[in-house]
Amino acid sequence: MGTHMHPRRLLSLAMIVGLALAWFQPAAAQQLDAILKRGKIMVGIDLAVPPFGLQDEKQQPAGSEVETAQLLAKDLGVELEIVQTTAANRIPYLVTNRVDLILATFAISPERAKSVWFSTPYGATGSVLLAPRAANIKTYADLAGKKVSVARGSFTEQSLVREAPQGTQIVRFDDDAAATTAMMTGQVDAYGTAVPIAGTLIKRYPEKQFEIKFTMLTAWYSIGLRRGDADLLQWINTFVFFHLQNGDLGRIYEKWIGNKLPPVPAL
Repeated sequence: MGTHMHPRRLLSLAMIVGLALAWFQPAAAQQLDAILKRGKIMVGIDLAVPPFGLQDEKQQPAGSEVETAQLLAKDLGVELEIVQTTAANRIPYLVTNRVDLILATFAISPERAKSVWFSTPYGATGSVLLAPRAANIKTYADLAGKKVSVARGSFTEQSLVREAPQGTQIVRFDDDAAATTAMMTGQVDAYGTAVPIAGTLIKRYPEKQFEIKFTMLTAWYSIGLRRGDADLLQWINTFVFFHLQNGDLGRIYEKWIGNKLPPVPAL
C-alpha cells in the first residue's frame, strides 16, 4: 500500500504545523535569551529613595534595590546597568524598552498590572504622613488647608488624592529628594512618604522635631517587567523564590530597612 500524500494535503499539513510552531514560540517569550545574548541587563532603580536606592559617599549606587539587582545580574551571569528612574517614569521606561526590569519599591496593584507584569513580591513598604511635632495632624481630615509634599506617580500620591479632604494642597514633585527638600525648607506643612525615608529624616534631623502622624498604607512590592515577557517572568519568579528560601533577600532587607522581612505572600 502506498504512502504517497496528495500535494494539497501535504501543503495543508505544513501550514498547520507552521501555525502550531508560531503559536508555541511567541516572539515576546524570548526576552530572557535576548538578555543572555546581550550579556547585560538594564534595571530601572530610583536612587533618590534611601534606603531602597541611593548614592553612597563615593557617588556609587547603593541600597536594598541595588543590592538585589546586583544579585540578580550575578545569577544571570550578565553585567548590570542601572538606569535611574523616578516614581513617575518607572512604567514608561519599561514599556518603551529603556529598561528590562524595574526594581524601585514597585508596589503591586491591579491598575498598574494593566500596563506591566509583576513578579512574586520580595519586600514590603508602607507610606506615612510626616510632619513637625507641633503640627495638629492626626488623620486625613486634619489636612484641609494644609500643603503636603509627595513624589509624583507614587502610591502615596494616590492615597492622598483618594483620602485627603477638599482644601488639601497636594504639592507633587518628580522624586522623593525634591519632596523631602520642600519639607526641610518649610515649603509644605507635611510630607507623605515611605516609612524608611520618614525614619531616616526623624533620626538625622532631631532639631526639626519630625514625627509620624499616621500610617497611610502598607504595600508589597515586586519586580516589574513588560507584559508578554513570559520566559523572563518565570526566571525572575524562580530567582525570588530561591533567594527568599535561602535567606538572601531577607538579609538584604534587614541590612538596609532595619526590620526583619515579614512573611512574603505569593502572587
